[in-house]
Amino acid sequence: MNKFKLVLAILSIVAGVVGFYYLRDSAMVIRLLLLLLGLFLAITIAWFTDQGKQFYVFSRESIEETRKVVWPSRKETIQTAGVVFAFVVAMAVFLWLVDTGLMAVVRHVMDQEG
Repeated sequence: MNKFKLVLAILSIVAGVVGFYYLRDSAMVIRLLLLLLGLFLAITIAWFTDQGKQFYVFSRESIEETRKVVWPSRKETIQTAGVVFAFVVAMAVFLWLVDTGLMAVVRHVMDQEG
């Protein structure tokens, strides 16, 4: 029964998308309402499947875990961003120097053979 409900939910989404494009000459409001109706119907049908219930429990637990996370302070965030920016600048200068050096070597070798 769950597979049937999931297939029905997918078909609801497909029907909404097909209706959106099929009614391309209609007002955009009607097209969007049809698309949203298909999505709403699909979510409602999927809600009553085992997978839908498991997804709801997973989502609720994820929100609870997110609340437990200790987020860095503004000062820590700015300091970390500064370190990352300095590292990126240092790497850019290093790669520019290596590229310039290799280009000079290649030019030198090409001039000697020519």
